[in-house]
Amino acid sequence: MDYLKTLGSAAVSSLVQKSGLNLPFSLGQKVTAFDNTSIWTLYDATKRDDGSPVSVFEFDGSSRSVLPLAKNALRKLRVTRHPDVLKFVDAVETDTTVYIVTERVKPLSVELQAWSSKSAQERQDWLLWGLHRITNALSFVNDPCASTHGSVRVGSIFLSASGEWKLGGFEVLSNPKDDAAVLYAYGGLLPEANDIAPPEVKKSGWSALKPNPTSAADSYALALLIHTLFNPNAGPPPTSHPPHNPPQPSSRGAIPTSVFTSFKKLLNPNPKPRMTTKAFFDTGMAESLGEGGGFFKQNRLLQICEGLESFGLMSDGEKANLLRTIKDVAAALPATFAASLVLPSLINALSIPANTSIASTILPLVVQLGVNVPTEEYSATVLTPIVKLFASPDRGTRMALLDVLPEIAPRLDKKMVSDKIWPHLQTGFSDTVPVIREATVKSVGILSDKFSERILNNELLRHLARLQSDPEASIRTNTCILIGRLGPTLGYHTKRKVLVMAFAKALKDDFVHARVAGLMASMACVDCFDIEELAGKVVGVVAGALVDKEKLVRDQAFKAIELFMKRLEVHAATMPETALTEGKPLNMAAFTSPTANGQTTLASSAAGAAGALAGWAISSLGKKASFTFSR
Repeated sequence: MDYLKTLGSAAVSSLVQKSGLNLPFSLGQKVTAFDNTSIWTLYDATKRDDGSPVSVFEFDGSSRSVLPLAKNALRKLRVTRHPDVLKFVDAVETDTTVYIVTERVKPLSVELQAWSSKSAQERQDWLLWGLHRITNALSFVNDPCASTHGSVRVGSIFLSASGEWKLGGFEVLSNPKDDAAVLYAYGGLLPEANDIAPPEVKKSGWSALKPNPTSAADSYALALLIHTLFNPNAGPPPTSHPPHNPPQPSSRGAIPTSVFTSFKKLLNPNPKPRMTTKAFFDTGMAESLGEGGGFFKQNRLLQICEGLESFGLMSDGEKANLLRTIKDVAAALPATFAASLVLPSLINALSIPANTSIASTILPLVVQLGVNVPTEEYSATVLTPIVKLFASPDRGTRMALLDVLPEIAPRLDKKMVSDKIWPHLQTGFSDTVPVIREATVKSVGILSDKFSERILNNELLRHLARLQSDPEASIRTNTCILIGRLGPTLGYHTKRKVLVMAFAKALKDDFVHARVAGLMASMACVDCFDIEELAGKVVGVVAGALVDKEKLVRDQAFKAIELFMKRLEVHAATMPETALTEGKPLNMAAFTSPTANGQTTLASSAAGAAGALAGWAISSLGKKASFTFSR
């Protein structure tokens, strides 16, 4: 990679030295995949004035015989403006060199390799969507512009940053009625020129196009392009060789059957009845698949594009159908297509109040498609519009936001959560709809690590204390579970003030699972309690559950007590036998039950404990009597 960067830097110096000009762009890496496919060298570049990404096509003048082709390409591209044509940005031209600056693109050949591993259906959808764009551009060139492109092939097609197919390669674009057309003089000098030439050109030269329709050469080349795209490992179709017999079904390969009928018409060896590019486009855009039509109109990617363009004018039913289509194919959408075309339209739709009823459908799609957005752009492109929606009063929108929180939470920062989300999120704790309240409680567990100390130890706990008395048992239960999860993150004084009280309240709940949740939460927070608090408060609170009317609660209570006792035993083993100082001796014989050998024993049963207590009393009284008599 460093080597390529070095080459790019060297190329910049070379260009500047040769041109003697202050070029309006800075070259980056050379696009090596484009080498030997054109008269141009393609570079990634940036504009000097604003740093925006562009592409630069360089013709260095080393092959002066084709210089007219470079100049013709610049002249035609400068004046041909169409959404499906490579967008012209700037140019630098000298007597021997030509630099054309366009929108940032990459050769179609690069993307074709990436798509080779996709499923057959995904690849077919993508290819037909791209062919729709190229055919639309060719129709524009052939009909309103009354020109012939003359070089319709993979090397003349590029992909924009948004993944849209763009037609370039204007080196021989000419009006065939013009006697001095570049196409006639230089058409055969382009790479693959003879491979894509129609039969009449192979027979009589490029001038044979003059009396024929302007689309004749492009229609034939379009058919060969279709064959190449769908059958990349096959050679040219047999019909491209004399005697040019009609294509047979066996030669169709992976070309869709809906396209094959029109494909055969494009390959008609007679230029007069040969299907025009416009007729092919119109057939593909027919409303039905009858007579081999509708293959563009039925394409899912095209349906999505057209639907999003008119989304604001659709009925609720039409919007729902479009969103269902997007959902069905979301995983198979090209990444750039999803991020640059679909996602912005969906985000815009979310901001329109009239679409609140379908926000619950749009939001998951926005999050799903947002994974294709570069990390450095994700916050501005995806998070900011979503976070704004937390201020919406619409319950459907708020519920949808809570549903997608697990997926966007890792991308949220603390400031965004505390300042933009929490003020609106907390209103859900007091919502009159139980589903909203419960979903809000669950969302806290997702966002808690992004809360400020003030929110976590103050505002949030006030809401949770109230929710422990909620009419809905499930909300009370989930609130207790949440407190148990939050316990270790609370401040020291907050833990001492809140936890035991919260768990004690849960253990008095009349809902069985709320009581179980209280026991489990207290176990989860065992490390949050001081040892004195554990012995003096927690064990006492939990002990009552040992005789709960429900076995489920009793079983959990015994497990909790067992855990707490083990902690207490471990701690007690580290304590000294007495806390009394050496200056105050104590006669322990007065408070112990001696055995035959004079050793002290601990009571392990009720009877043993009673006997020990009697022994203590007798010993004490005897000691007192002895003292009295001695006086």
